[in-house]
Amino acid sequence: MSIATTNPATGQVLTSYDPMSDAQLDAAIERADLAFHDLRRTTVAQRGRWLTAAADLLDAERDDTARLMTTEMGKTYAAAQAEVTKCASACRFYAAHAERMLADEPADARAVKAARAFVRYQPIGPVLAVMPWNFPLWQVMRFAAPALMAGNTGLLKHASNVPQTALYLEDLFRRAGFGEGCFTTLLVGSDAVDRILSDPRVRAATLTGSEGAGRSIAQIAGRELKKTVLELGGSDPFVVMPSADLDRAAEVATTARCQNNGQSCIAAKRFVVHTDVFDAFAQRFAANMAALRVGDPMDPATDVGPLASERGRDEIDAQVRDAVEQGATVLCGGEKPTGPGWFYPPTVVTDLRPEMRMWSEEVFGPVAGLFRVSSYAEAVEVANGTAFGLGANAWTTDPQEQERFATDLDAGNVFVNGMTTSFPELPFGGVKNSGYGRELSALGMREFCNTKTVWVGRGEATAGAGAHAE
Repeated sequence: MSIATTNPATGQVLTSYDPMSDAQLDAAIERADLAFHDLRRTTVAQRGRWLTAAADLLDAERDDTARLMTTEMGKTYAAAQAEVTKCASACRFYAAHAERMLADEPADARAVKAARAFVRYQPIGPVLAVMPWNFPLWQVMRFAAPALMAGNTGLLKHASNVPQTALYLEDLFRRAGFGEGCFTTLLVGSDAVDRILSDPRVRAATLTGSEGAGRSIAQIAGRELKKTVLELGGSDPFVVMPSADLDRAAEVATTARCQNNGQSCIAAKRFVVHTDVFDAFAQRFAANMAALRVGDPMDPATDVGPLASERGRDEIDAQVRDAVEQGATVLCGGEKPTGPGWFYPPTVVTDLRPEMRMWSEEVFGPVAGLFRVSSYAEAVEVANGTAFGLGANAWTTDPQEQERFATDLDAGNVFVNGMTTSFPELPFGGVKNSGYGRELSALGMREFCNTKTVWVGRGEATAGAGAHAE
């Protein structure tokens, strides 16, 4: 993929960039390494002031930044505005709470025969972030805000179809007060990732992307003995049980499936519905989906904009056609429109079977699959019957079922009677083929810290000290 902005609503290439040369890339890594040695010596309070300044800039520039994201990847303008606001909130959250998250944690000194013993969290160095296009600001910010607050520097290899958003992020942190090299956008293709992560000055990597990209990053990092955090998407279940409020569940299901034009890793994708309420839910859900307006993402009346790429639209169309050809039923949508732009209608498909691609694959667009189940046990079996494990929804007013779903759903995030989303206050990540490690909260900040044990003796012989070397 070329490094270019192509408006997905029209297919028109608006601007393009030449990739960095090897010399430019090496110089950028060197600046990040030098900046790290300065940044780590600043105080948390100082870094907090800079991050707060970044939040202020985001708020002031919200509309222009949102327009840029809509132009580059097609999300609705309202959704893009909300994304900018969420990024500003995350900056303020880490600015306010990082000092507590990074504070020394005392241990029981007497138990370890010390005068003092504690755990200290310290930054590790430049971190490579390989980020996707679907939330071009938020995906980066949920790494960048905690990483910079911890004292690490960031090297951003963003998706090649959102280069202007990537360059904006570098400029944002520089204008906020972070020094040259603290956060750098690398205009390079994916073929440069091996070289970057193999550089000894780069200490770790985080990736949000495909399963294949995650395996590639993990392989390189394993060879180089470097830490990684991977978020690799999902095929999230949305379970509806007989006691659920069907009107509310169908309303949230529509938003959960079509948020970001259906291009969200934690969007609900597989709707697992108990047979007692299957027909009633399916009727409500299909009606809601069919009522959504598809069109110009800058139009306030638009609910669903274009897919980010023509290839992405062709992929989901192929998945739907595969299901239909094998006997699935389309309740609404299902036809790729003609004309300019990469639009696809909100679609609901039922009568799915294991041999169909939609049964097990992630569908990255506004297409929902309905699965009929006859019991709680079958609902959990179908919900967990995928290689992914990022998020999961369960809808039930039965307190016992709520507790059971919280335990039994095999996912990194379980939301009961609400839509899966991410908060700076809560850890975010997946299990199984959805990746490992956590972003956000204190856990996300500490992923790229040296968790250092510090033991301070009394300066005198201590009976039993050192008796066991390990």
